[in-house]
Amino acid sequence: MGFRELLESWRETAAEARTATEYAVRLPVDDAARLAALAEMFPGRTPEHLITDLLGAALEEIAAAMPYIAGRKVISSDEQGDPVYEDIGLTPRFMELARKHRKKLEAELKKAHSTPRP
Repeated sequence: MGFRELLESWRETAAEARTATEYAVRLPVDDAARLAALAEMFPGRTPEHLITDLLGAALEEIAAAMPYIAGRKVISSDEQGDPVYEDIGLTPRFMELARKHRKKLEAELKKAHSTPRP
Protein backbone atom coordinates (compact mmCIF):
# COMPACT_ATOMS: atom_id res chain seq x y z
CA MET A 1 0.00 0.00 0.00
CA GLY A 2 1.43 3.35 -1.01
CA PHE A 3 1.05 6.56 0.94
CA ARG A 4 -1.89 7.80 -1.15
CA GLU A 5 -3.77 4.58 -0.49
CA LEU A 6 -2.84 4.85 3.18
CA LEU A 7 -4.41 8.29 3.44
CA GLU A 8 -7.56 6.98 1.77
CA SER A 9 -7.59 3.98 4.11
CA TRP A 10 -7.42 6.24 7.16
CA ARG A 11 -10.52 8.00 5.98
CA GLU A 12 -12.50 4.85 5.28
CA THR A 13 -11.46 1.72 7.18
CA ALA A 14 -10.63 0.18 10.52
CA ALA A 15 -7.18 -1.10 11.45
CA GLU A 16 -6.16 -4.76 11.02
CA ALA A 17 -5.07 -7.25 13.70
CA ARG A 18 -1.92 -6.49 15.66
CA THR A 19 0.89 -8.62 17.12
CA ALA A 20 1.16 -9.57 20.77
CA THR A 21 4.55 -7.85 20.86
CA GLU A 22 4.74 -4.10 21.47
CA TYR A 23 7.51 -1.87 20.14
CA ALA A 24 8.50 1.37 21.87
CA VAL A 25 10.13 4.15 19.86
CA ARG A 26 11.30 7.67 20.57
CA LEU A 27 10.68 9.96 17.63
CA PRO A 28 12.67 12.94 16.41
CA VAL A 29 10.82 16.15 17.33
CA ASP A 30 9.90 17.01 13.73
CA ASP A 31 8.49 13.52 13.13
CA ALA A 32 6.51 13.69 16.38
CA ALA A 33 5.07 17.06 15.31
CA ARG A 34 4.00 15.66 11.93
CA LEU A 35 2.52 12.61 13.65
CA ALA A 36 0.52 14.89 15.97
CA ALA A 37 -0.69 16.83 12.93
CA LEU A 38 -1.90 13.62 11.27
CA ALA A 39 -3.61 12.51 14.50
CA GLU A 40 -5.43 15.84 14.60
CA MET A 41 -6.40 15.59 10.93
CA PHE A 42 -7.64 12.00 11.32
CA PRO A 43 -9.19 11.93 14.82
CA GLY A 44 -10.34 8.30 14.44
CA ARG A 45 -6.71 7.17 14.42
CA THR A 46 -4.43 7.12 17.44
CA PRO A 47 -0.79 8.09 17.02
CA GLU A 48 0.09 4.41 17.54
CA HIS A 49 -2.21 3.34 14.70
CA LEU A 50 -0.75 6.04 12.47
CA ILE A 51 2.80 4.89 13.26
CA THR A 52 1.82 1.28 12.52
CA ASP A 53 0.23 2.20 9.19
CA LEU A 54 3.11 4.47 8.18
CA LEU A 55 5.65 1.80 9.06
CA GLY A 56 3.72 -0.76 7.01
CA ALA A 57 3.68 1.56 3.99
CA ALA A 58 7.38 2.31 4.39
CA LEU A 59 8.24 -1.40 4.61
CA GLU A 60 6.32 -2.06 1.40
CA GLU A 61 8.17 0.80 -0.29
CA ILE A 62 11.56 -0.48 0.84
CA ALA A 63 10.75 -3.99 -0.37
CA ALA A 64 9.70 -2.56 -3.74
CA ALA A 65 12.91 -0.51 -3.90
CA MET A 66 15.15 -3.56 -3.53
CA PRO A 67 16.76 -4.03 -6.92
CA TYR A 68 16.30 -7.18 -8.96
CA ILE A 69 19.67 -8.77 -9.65
CA ALA A 70 19.57 -11.51 -12.24
CA GLY A 71 21.33 -14.72 -11.30
CA ARG A 72 22.50 -17.42 -13.67
CA LYS A 73 19.65 -19.87 -13.03
CA VAL A 74 16.67 -19.68 -15.40
CA ILE A 75 13.46 -20.08 -13.36
CA SER A 76 10.84 -19.53 -16.09
CA SER A 77 10.17 -17.71 -19.32
CA ASP A 78 8.19 -14.55 -20.02
CA GLU A 79 5.31 -14.04 -22.47
CA GLN A 80 7.76 -13.71 -25.38
CA GLY A 81 9.58 -16.91 -24.43
CA ASP A 82 12.64 -15.10 -23.10
CA PRO A 83 14.30 -16.58 -20.02
CA VAL A 84 13.55 -15.17 -16.57
CA TYR A 85 16.48 -15.50 -14.21
CA GLU A 86 16.35 -16.03 -10.45
CA ASP A 87 16.69 -12.90 -8.35
CA ILE A 88 19.92 -12.99 -6.35
CA GLY A 89 19.39 -9.51 -4.90
CA LEU A 90 18.05 -8.63 -1.47
CA THR A 91 14.38 -9.39 -2.19
CA PRO A 92 14.40 -13.21 -1.93
CA ARG A 93 16.29 -13.15 1.39
CA PHE A 94 14.04 -10.38 2.75
CA MET A 95 10.90 -12.30 1.79
CA GLU A 96 12.25 -15.55 3.27
CA LEU A 97 13.10 -13.86 6.56
CA ALA A 98 9.76 -12.03 6.65
CA ARG A 99 7.89 -15.35 6.22
CA LYS A 100 9.99 -16.94 8.98
CA HIS A 101 9.30 -14.09 11.40
CA ARG A 102 5.61 -13.93 10.45
CA LYS A 103 5.18 -17.60 11.45
CA LYS A 104 6.89 -16.90 14.77
CA LEU A 105 4.76 -13.80 15.45
CA GLU A 106 1.54 -15.61 14.48
CA ALA A 107 2.42 -18.42 16.91
CA GLU A 108 3.04 -15.87 19.68
CA LEU A 109 -0.26 -14.16 18.91
CA LYS A 110 -2.12 -17.48 18.95
CA LYS A 111 -0.50 -18.38 22.26
CA ALA A 112 -1.37 -14.97 23.75
CA HIS A 113 -5.01 -15.39 22.72
CA SER A 114 -5.27 -18.94 24.04
CA THR A 115 -3.67 -18.25 27.42
CA PRO A 116 -6.36 -17.89 30.11
CA ARG A 117 -6.38 -14.51 31.82
CA PRO A 118 -6.63 -14.24 35.62
